Amino acid sequence: MGVSTRSETETAPILGLPTEAVTAPAGGLGRHFGLSGRLFLITVAFVAIAEILIYVPAVANYRLSWLSDRIAAAQVAATVLDAAPGQPVSEDLARRLLAGVGARAIVVSGGGTRRLLSNAAMPEGVVETVDLRDDSWWDSIHGSWRTLIAPAEEPLRVIDQGRAGFDMVEILIDEAPLRAAIVDFSIRLLLSSLIIAATAAGLVFIVLQRVIVAPVRRLAHNITAFADDPESLERVITPSRRTDEIGHAETALAKMEQALAGELREKRRLAELGLAVSKINHELRNLLTTAQLLVDRLEGAADPTVQRVAPRLVATLGRAIRFCEATLAYGRATERHPQRRLVLLEPILAELPELAGLSTESRVSVREQVPSGLQICADPEQLSRALTNLVRNAVQALDAAGAGREAPEVRVTASRHGGVGSGFVTILVSDNGPGLPERAKAHLFAPFQGSMRAGGTGLGLAIAAELVQLNGGTLRLDEGVPGASFRITVPDWIPGPKELH
Repeated sequence: MGVSTRSETETAPILGLPTEAVTAPAGGLGRHFGLSGRLFLITVAFVAIAEILIYVPAVANYRLSWLSDRIAAAQVAATVLDAAPGQPVSEDLARRLLAGVGARAIVVSGGGTRRLLSNAAMPEGVVETVDLRDDSWWDSIHGSWRTLIAPAEEPLRVIDQGRAGFDMVEILIDEAPLRAAIVDFSIRLLLSSLIIAATAAGLVFIVLQRVIVAPVRRLAHNITAFADDPESLERVITPSRRTDEIGHAETALAKMEQALAGELREKRRLAELGLAVSKINHELRNLLTTAQLLVDRLEGAADPTVQRVAPRLVATLGRAIRFCEATLAYGRATERHPQRRLVLLEPILAELPELAGLSTESRVSVREQVPSGLQICADPEQLSRALTNLVRNAVQALDAAGAGREAPEVRVTASRHGGVGSGFVTILVSDNGPGLPERAKAHLFAPFQGSMRAGGTGLGLAIAAELVQLNGGTLRLDEGVPGASFRITVPDWIPGPKELH
């Protein structure tokens, strides 16, 4: 019996999405399918891919089983032939045996003999020889797909180990019944796979809908509702008792919304305060201007006391007007750009007791210790405002502390480090009071948060820190010293002609 092989290669059709789905806008699918719908489709797709990966070896295994069944039927036919050795088989019996096996011919070998059962002429060749005794998975997969895609008219030769006294059994079968059986198996497998995929996807969809999608939708709805009214604490999400990532996200979102709501309320209060400060500043400046005009008339009085006090009062009112226009500038968006230059520090410090608002009943004394001729590179008005806030805070703290074993005192000392133009000046404002409590140090330079005095606004240190920073310096609290001690460090810097513009 001759054997011939043939291989054919054909291109399988490529399955893909319709052109409309591929070219659709990115937002089109999102309008029809939310997170739940997409999750369901993805689950179905993954299950279908898994079924496809299972389908290939399943078809190959079904092909081997089908061929093994044909070999088993041929073994039965061989037993019939062996029952009448040496006698010819009738044509009717041969036809029925071959029809029961579904083969064109059956060849059995055993005991040194070889018997052929066939009712037709033997073909010139076969499309493929399948040896079930040594058939690899790859050969089985390749043969299955060749049968499905490109079946041949030539028969298929199948060989297997014989049993019951036979050494080997061979059969010649057509591929058409094998292909029909594989197609029927594929359809049944496809239907079962679709049922499994739909069931698995439905169960996964229901579970994920309750475990993930619904909490995520709750987060999204809360974010949208909070965005409509971010200052309302009623819109803050209430975290669930979940301990997974969604629970952590709910807790983090609640903290963020609470902090944001507080910040927005604080910003709104600051905006309202800025408007009120602007109105007060406008009216106060008008009152001070009127007072200055009245004092100007006193300069012509003949009273020696008036002559002595009037110039000082005029200077004080003028300073108060400028101070009113500048000190309350915190209510505006920004401070003006500092006009830094080398100025003597001693005249600025000499005005501190007066600018600090000391009354005649105050027991607090302010002492300045500054080397004669010490110069500092800063805007004198802004530096004076910063020092005034520090000294005023110290005086008010000492007055609030009450009487002690020693006289309350505020000391202002200054020293230079390095040469003029290349060094820096340090100003130390300290008092002999009880010092700052620990809870005040956390937000010491934050507006409206650093005040420890009843009725205080907490703006003094915030304004002082901002003014010192504008002049290129730093303001910090000295730790580990008696009382409260603030250190101002201002480096030397003389602007050039280009920088001035």
